[in-house]
Formats: sequence, C-alpha cells, structure tokens
Amino acid sequence: MTHGDTSSRRGWYLLGPAFVAAIAYVDPGNVAANVSAGAKFGYLLVWVIVCANVMAALVQYLAAKLGLVTGLSLPEVVGIKTRRPTRIAYWLQAELVAVATDLAEVVGGAIALRLIFGLPLVLGGLITGVVSIGLLLIGDRNGPRTFERTATGLLAIIAIGFLASLVVEPPPVTHVAAGLLPRFDGAESVLLTTAILGATVMPHAVYLHSGLARDRHGQPAPGPARQRLLRVTRWDVGLAMLVAGAVNLAMLVVAAAHLAGFDGTDSIEGAHAAIGDALGPTIALLFAIGLLASGLASTSVGAHAGAMIMAGLLRVSVPMLARRLITLLPALAILATGIDPTRALVISQVVLSFGIPFALVPLVHLTGDRELMGDDANRPLTTVLGWTVTVVIAALNAVLIYLTVS
Repeated sequence: MTHGDTSSRRGWYLLGPAFVAAIAYVDPGNVAANVSAGAKFGYLLVWVIVCANVMAALVQYLAAKLGLVTGLSLPEVVGIKTRRPTRIAYWLQAELVAVATDLAEVVGGAIALRLIFGLPLVLGGLITGVVSIGLLLIGDRNGPRTFERTATGLLAIIAIGFLASLVVEPPPVTHVAAGLLPRFDGAESVLLTTAILGATVMPHAVYLHSGLARDRHGQPAPGPARQRLLRVTRWDVGLAMLVAGAVNLAMLVVAAAHLAGFDGTDSIEGAHAAIGDALGPTIALLFAIGLLASGLASTSVGAHAGAMIMAGLLRVSVPMLARRLITLLPALAILATGIDPTRALVISQVVLSFGIPFALVPLVHLTGDRELMGDDANRPLTTVLGWTVTVVIAALNAVLIYLTVS
C-alpha cells in the first residue's frame, strides 16, 4: 500500500493547511484589538469575535476549495485571467498588504522580546526576522508538511499562552453569554468592532491557504477522492478556526474580567502590566510568550504568503531570503524611528483593510464560476453568503479607515 493510499484512509493525516492559515488569525494585531475591546467595553463585543470567526471559516474554506479544484493558488488564477497592467497593479496592492502584515508581526515579536528580556525594539524586531527566516528555511528544506507541523506547534504555544488565564480564573459564563447579543455602545465600540474584523480576516491568509491546499493535496480528479478531500478540508478549517476563535475570545474575556479600570490597556505593554497586577507574574509571562510565538509564527506565514503572491502574479520566483528582507526592512525602519509600537500595529491594520476586497471579491467570484470549478462551483446559498461576508467586511473596514483617519 502506498503512502498516498494510507493517508487517504486516515482523514486526520490530511489535516494541516488550515492550521497554518489560522496563524494569521491570532497575530499581534488581534491581540491589540481584542484586549482593547475587552478592557474598554467588557463582554459587549463577544458577538463580534464569534461572527468574525464564522465569516473567516467560510472564506478560508472557499480559498482551500479553489486550490484543490483548480490546482492553482488564488494569485495564479488572478494572474491567468488578467492582463499584465492589471496583474502588476494587483500585485502592488498585495505587496503593500504583505509589508503591512510583516510590520504587525515584527512589531508584536519585538514587543514580546522587550517584555520578556528587556531588549530594545529594533533588536527584538531583528531577532524576530532572523528566527522567521530559520522557520522558512526549515520548510523549504524539509517540505510543506514540516512547515505545517512547526506552525501548528507554534499555534499550540499561542493557545496555551493566551488561554492559561482562563484556567486560573474563569470568567462568569453568564457574562460571556450576554455578550453574544449583537449591540454597540457609542462610536468607539464601532471602531473596535471594525478593528477586530480587520485583524481577523487577513488577505494574505486567503492567498496562502489556496496554495497550501494545492501543495499538500495536489489537484484530485473529480469524483469520490475530491469529495473526500473537500469534506476533510471542511473539518480542517472548522477545527483550525475553532482554535483561533477560542484564543481570540480568551483575549477579550480576560481583558473584560480583569483589566477594566486599569490605565494603559490600550497598548499591549500596558495590558501585559495590568495582567501581571491582576493575575500574577506567571500568567503575564505566559501572555508574553504567547505574543512572541504569535509574532514568530505569523511573520513566517506572512513571508510565505508574500512569496506565493509574487510567484502567482508576476510569475517570478524570488529566493526566500531576499523576499524576507523586502518586507522585513520597512518594519525595522519604522521601529527605529521610535513610533509607538501599538500605534504602528493600528496603522498596519488600516493598510490591511485596503487589501481585503481585492482578496475576497475574486475569491467569491471564481469559486462560483462553473466553467472554472465544474460541479464543485459554489451553490447559490454559498454564493449569497460569500458576497454578504465580502460586502459586510469591506464596508466595516471602510468605516475603520474613516474613523482612524478622522
């Protein structure tokens, strides 16, 4: 029996690509948005976390399905279906989003290293970048399965770091349940809602997941084998989003339960200090370790996505080290200027907001194209849900841009 035959009989072995993409959903930008929301508004925005992860699950499944059915990543399909000027313009916006993504991840890693070891931000950012290069080289040398295992291991560390406080002192279940009722409390709660959504649905995770699914499983022929892979992919996405959603929810409810009334919780460093005062130094250390794992994992995933975007749209293969430096240097330059790191995270989320429609619109359109997808094209209900999610996320991110600028 071949390895492929064995793996086809063990669905659990086929899990993995979605867990790599899920790293993008627990990055430092999420930490800043979720902790601020919980500290300022308590459990009010629990419903936003739940809705954001449900929408993200649909988006990620469509991305994986596109890769499995067509044998192409989303950037490759866009590159094939557009002319060169459009392709270059599309790549430029995607590259800007990649740089903004890397800014958030490197800043998050730098903040974590300062919290744990007292390192200067620039040095911490450089270490974060160097370690991420090492993680990428491991994947290049040993294949996508090894990169998946490494990323999933870091995701486990992230989960432990941010879920530990719930074990030590669980929040009141009734308060969390009350937060499931959709509502707002003034303009600032709307701003934080859009920030949570902007930090949850990441353009680079959409591009990446389509390629990860293709690289892992190839392009199965129409029929039972493909249907089995699509079913396993739904489980993969569901489980990965469940982990990411639990981590994001933990950030918010811990802040709601323990950080209300503390000064400075609008920054990650201030939230870390408040957690230490409320729950003790061990929980604060675990929080910082979770943040560090988040920065290291998400910057590696972001660089991998950037390389896939460039290869798909420009049809150019750039060495991973050169590719890593392209997005790392702007992040280090911003840290060197002395800009408040939490403010830099907010700015990065605004830039990311520009890129979301460019990922979601072609994704929903292409996965609903029967000529491209055959019998696996989206059903009418899926198409309606996909366009609804796209419009809602794009509209809320437009609000985020407006409120941030104004």
